[in-house]
Amino acid sequence: MFEYIRTHQRLMQFLLLLIIFPSFAFFGIESYTRSRGGDTAVATVAGTSVTQSELDQATRDQLDRLRQMYGPQFDSKLLSTPEAKQNILDELIARKAMTAEVVRKKLMISDATLQQTILKESGLTKADGTFDTERYKSLLAAQGLSPAGYEQRLRQDMTLQQLLSAVQGSAFVPKAVTERLSAINEQEREVQAMMLKSDDFASRVKITDDMLKAYYDKNSAQYEIPEQINAEYVILNSEALAAQVTVSDADVQSYYEQNKKLYGTDEQRRASHILIAAGKDSSSADKAKAKEKIDGILAQLRKKPEDFAKLAKENSQDPGSAEKGGDLDFFGHGAMVKQFDETAFKLKQGEISDPVQTDFGYHIIMVTGIKPAAIKTLDEVKPQITADIKKQKAGKAYAEAAEAFGNLVYEQPDSLKPVAEKLKLKIETASGLTRQSKPGVPATVETNNAKFLKAIFADDVVKKKHNTEAVEVAPNTLMAGRIVEYKAASRRPFDEVKASIVAQVTHKEAAALAEKEGKEKLAALKAADSTAGFTESKVVSRLKNQDIPDLAFVDLMRADTSKLPAFVGTSLGDAGYIVFRISKVSAGTPDQARRTAEAQQQANILAQQNLYSYIDVLKQKAKVTVNKAALAAPATTAQ
Repeated sequence: MFEYIRTHQRLMQFLLLLIIFPSFAFFGIESYTRSRGGDTAVATVAGTSVTQSELDQATRDQLDRLRQMYGPQFDSKLLSTPEAKQNILDELIARKAMTAEVVRKKLMISDATLQQTILKESGLTKADGTFDTERYKSLLAAQGLSPAGYEQRLRQDMTLQQLLSAVQGSAFVPKAVTERLSAINEQEREVQAMMLKSDDFASRVKITDDMLKAYYDKNSAQYEIPEQINAEYVILNSEALAAQVTVSDADVQSYYEQNKKLYGTDEQRRASHILIAAGKDSSSADKAKAKEKIDGILAQLRKKPEDFAKLAKENSQDPGSAEKGGDLDFFGHGAMVKQFDETAFKLKQGEISDPVQTDFGYHIIMVTGIKPAAIKTLDEVKPQITADIKKQKAGKAYAEAAEAFGNLVYEQPDSLKPVAEKLKLKIETASGLTRQSKPGVPATVETNNAKFLKAIFADDVVKKKHNTEAVEVAPNTLMAGRIVEYKAASRRPFDEVKASIVAQVTHKEAAALAEKEGKEKLAALKAADSTAGFTESKVVSRLKNQDIPDLAFVDLMRADTSKLPAFVGTSLGDAGYIVFRISKVSAGTPDQARRTAEAQQQANILAQQNLYSYIDVLKQKAKVTVNKAALAAPATTAQ
């Protein structure tokens, strides 16, 4: 077990993260702790409700995470099973129970601690080392969050972590235990192997027709041909409608004139600066000293402006730009603090400012480059504008055509031609469709869509060969189909598959003969030692299995070696049977670095066990009740 964990550390860390804290790092708990009046309660925890809406939202959140991991082909039905719903509910209950304990213990995170955590986030520091408030707000806005909402969630997450860390940190595994487990891993066994391959016994197998027929009947599912259909279908989406849209030069010209700002770039300035730090909380004496120093530097620059970079390296207290001679690269309006920004955009290129005071101290600014505002010409952006207008018109056309599409496939159920002709759509064909989506086929293939397959295999559609209803197989994508040819499920004839059955039965019987002879050899070796038929000796341990099959390796390493030589055998199924002769057992070579890592892994496992137990205690303390009837109700998940 520990060898697996040692060699799969990233996987194990991910699994533990997924099991224990699936929502803390990404979503917080704020959405799960709001009360929702009138919503059905699926459980109560410490006097508060877990509502059906909360369960549905948690299910959608879990679905989003799994889709990010596995792609759009992930089957959302996996979260519709009673077991999956129960697991998600258990997580919600655990969070509610932990939140109740946080309140009881009056745990809290101070504003200073919260602030430090946010300041440590990468990518939120300006070139002058200050916190980039505007970028912080824009990043949160992109996720639909406000600073206040995010900070509330983060504070809640940190409080829960504070509660749980104390439990996890209490895990302790005695040194004697860790050393014993490491010693088991390091133990080496000198072994020889005797492999009895199934193929070597094939010539001894006697096959009869009765054996073949019995195998055919017993394994009939292997030879079933599922029902299949050949179908025709039409798809309504924005792309299909965009092909019908025309865009005139006048449309393009008008759009360009109305949206010129979209195709322009604002003026940008490149500047260098020298900063003498004197924050807003600095004393008057410190500010006066900083002002005196900046005035002295400015006097030097007035005499020799070409020394700006040299003086910046020697004097500037901005660690982000001092080494670069004060260079701040290009920036637009609003990127710098107000006083700095206003001055930089008033200066001419090469001009040096008087001292500028900001919340960070005193700056001398020199503009070193100007990129004037510019707007791309109509010819440059015409293809983009044409595509944008087509997309807009197609989107509007889709909204108008969607209702007509659904009505036509329903009102004229015996053909797709009316809807195709009315909306100028192409009738496509597909063959060999079955009730189940085909694995490995991209999710973007509409005829492999589970919702479409369910619709086209509906009883009414199969029996009457009517059109399906309009099925939404993707956002803004409707699809309808009808069966052209139906083939019922059948079984391949015996004579057609007889050759493959002969091969399978022969292999199965050969494996049985190999196992029988292997067990006889094992019994004989236990009675009288012999090295005949064995391979050369090799040393194995739990850290190096020397390519021995996993099933056999487990038996080999747990074999009783109190008396040597020792023998053990393992059936390898259709592959045959293997016998091992263990001639020597040694302690192996201790690796202190590995032992330390294994001890840490064992402590981590114990910490997780402690955490599970602690959460169970909190659930009991919270007097959890579950409304099984409400839990059985269908959840609303995003498709």
